[in-house]
Amino acid sequence: MPTAWFNDQFHDFEAAFNAQISQIKAPLRLREAILYSTLNGGKRLRALLTLASGELSGADKSTLYTIATAIECIHAYSLIHDDLPAMDDDDFRRGKPTCHKAFDEATAILAGDALLTYSFELLSQIPTLSAEKKLQLIQLYSTASGTTGMVGGQFIDLESEDKTITLQELETIHRKKTGALIKAAILAGAIAGNTDQDTYDKLSIYADNIGLAFQIKDDILDVTGTKEELGKMPGSDLLQDKSTYISLLGMDSSVEKLNGLTTNAIELLASFGKKAEPLIDLANYIQKRNH
Repeated sequence: MPTAWFNDQFHDFEAAFNAQISQIKAPLRLREAILYSTLNGGKRLRALLTLASGELSGADKSTLYTIATAIECIHAYSLIHDDLPAMDDDDFRRGKPTCHKAFDEATAILAGDALLTYSFELLSQIPTLSAEKKLQLIQLYSTASGTTGMVGGQFIDLESEDKTITLQELETIHRKKTGALIKAAILAGAIAGNTDQDTYDKLSIYADNIGLAFQIKDDILDVTGTKEELGKMPGSDLLQDKSTYISLLGMDSSVEKLNGLTTNAIELLASFGKKAEPLIDLANYIQKRNH
């Protein structure tokens, strides 16, 4: 499970993230909702992927912390909105009441909006990057978050409820809804450093593999996980009659696909030697995690 690199980077980033988020200026109740939704635990996987990719690419650590904070803000916004009654209608997130339950729906919507816009404010103000690189990062995150990425994937997912969909359609949903932001996190680290086209292309394919692996593991955990491990009730996909990798492939084939994607991702990094170890650790973590 988590390695020494993972644990060290997690704790260092968490401290930097808490300091940055605590600086947000907003009306008191809105600020409380923002802090409640961002400082409530979480794996910080997207941030760690940015740090690992940036480490391989030789990027400045303080720059990576800001970029990683921005991706965590986008992720937090997406979870707040995902939990709303109009979307997944979830009451719990990480073992605590969801934002709209702890506050109210209007405050939750605005907290999500604030976090999304704050992420781009952060990217636009990184002093160590050129205007060209800042624009590249803003374009990367906005595309991954928007209609061709996360928002589009969520819409297709909602449209697919109570319908029988194919495995290819399910994969399209997850590459957009979940995979796009994971891929953006990895490529952001590469953009922040000095990455040649071959490295960038390999990281892009690595990202495609682990992004899909992450979602397959989520589907597996919804069947095999416990409430204590997941921080919410398992079995929600079955109760909502949602198409998942388990429902379409079965458990054994889903595990086999997860393992194949993880192996493919790791093999892509072989030429980078020790510099790629954090990314390899994270691929293994995605494969073996229990929440």
